[in-house]
Amino acid sequence: MTAFSAELIGTFLLILMGCGVNANVVLEGTKGQNSGWIVITTGWALAVYVGVVVATPYSGAHLNPAVTLGLAVAGEFSWQSVPNYVFAQFLGGMLGAFGVWLMHRDHFNHTKDPGMQLGVFSTSPAISNPLLNILGELLGTFVLVFTVLYFSQATLGNEESVIGLGSLGALPVALVVWGIGLCLGGTTGYAINPIRDFAPRVVHFLVPIRGKGSSNWGYSWIPIVGPILGASAAALIYLGLS
Repeated sequence: MTAFSAELIGTFLLILMGCGVNANVVLEGTKGQNSGWIVITTGWALAVYVGVVVATPYSGAHLNPAVTLGLAVAGEFSWQSVPNYVFAQFLGGMLGAFGVWLMHRDHFNHTKDPGMQLGVFSTSPAISNPLLNILGELLGTFVLVFTVLYFSQATLGNEESVIGLGSLGALPVALVVWGIGLCLGGTTGYAINPIRDFAPRVVHFLVPIRGKGSSNWGYSWIPIVGPILGASAAALIYLGLS
């Protein structure tokens, strides 16, 4: 497996399972309908676990452009490889979201609320306040990338190691993401990953769903800009403290 295919497959699994738990909780008629925030945060943590297990040996398991960018800013990853990783992540995210729509197509069509339909694919703020919404995404991503950088520094000092979420190990990084969701995720839904929000939002825009509303492109820049700022801040502070 190449780094490109590892990032594609790992991100596919991440979004398939992550958006899948969203669908199970919010769509009409599923077995898990209305099971709540603990189920969503746990499902996303386990989604990260699965993606990281598969991708780690081949790409380091970034699965997130903010992680890729943060590692590049910190000098832990080649800038030349950034576009390749991000493109693979985008394709994997699209495929994962498409799989969730296909599997839950009947449930989407029986769900009357277009906001719930969109919520399977993408994030939205509990209270719309762009500045604070960006801050929420920034802080959540900061915790993720800062943790990855310091764990990588402690354990993977040789040049042959591939640095990424997998530097922590699959279970520890899943626990970090679970903690971010439980502690910092309630204001925006904690995308903490531009591809996690953007790729499924594109799929929502493209696929047919009965009663589908807007894809809310007016908000879509926040879960892109916030994570990028958070990852960059983590990398710069890491460099300043090194």
